[in-house]
Amino acid sequence: MTSVRLPLFPLNSVLFPGLVLPLNVFEARYRAMMRDLSAVPEDDRRFAVIAIRDGREVAATAQGMPDNTLPASDGPAAGFGDDPVQAFHTVGCIADAATIREKSSDDDTGYEVLATGTTRFRLLSVDASGPYLTGELEVLEDDDGEGAGALASGVVRAFRTYQKRLAWANERTLSSGQDLPADPSVLSYLVAAAAVLDVPAKQRLLEAPDTAARLAQELKLLRQESAVLGKLPSLPAVDLTRQPTSPN
Repeated sequence: MTSVRLPLFPLNSVLFPGLVLPLNVFEARYRAMMRDLSAVPEDDRRFAVIAIRDGREVAATAQGMPDNTLPASDGPAAGFGDDPVQAFHTVGCIADAATIREKSSDDDTGYEVLATGTTRFRLLSVDASGPYLTGELEVLEDDDGEGAGALASGVVRAFRTYQKRLAWANERTLSSGQDLPADPSVLSYLVAAAAVLDVPAKQRLLEAPDTAARLAQELKLLRQESAVLGKLPSLPAVDLTRQPTSPN
């Protein structure tokens, strides 16, 4: 098994390969990470994004729900308990920072970062000895699995129905003419990111063993969500293709 060690960036969301991740970095531990990444060649500015199982993105908090009665804490593992690896999901996504732009304020210097998800990984261990968390990662291969092509066709149809019903529920007009990717793997990640699902559901899609398994899960989820949407009069507006900006 080949492993790699990279800076670890925990989020309350799931990043998928091929998807863009904008970050607004202001916390000390993540500013230190971006300073270090800025000092390496542009083609090697990689960090590991992992979804938080329990904890908070922003220090200082206790693990889980914030407790204002506790003393403030800082450091690389602040908010993630005594054993940070337990606070994170097992599978995450390596991100490539295409842009790291320094921005100054009266108090300190933050960073605006634009990164893209590249490769899935399995988290093996977490090191909290430095200014920010680092993780030992096992890079995961993306296999098509059996029947990915046929499943992709079904997912495209189900996703179109889902989009229409979601747009109707939000009393919005669905923009037409947007082609979905033909590659089953790329399609599976795009649909996983665009569907309005909670973090555990998106995490299960990221952890799927291969593309066919991910598409099969998506086909079931899209049909279920479309059936629910068909019975609801209205829902809060949601931008399907927008990835939320993290306030780290």
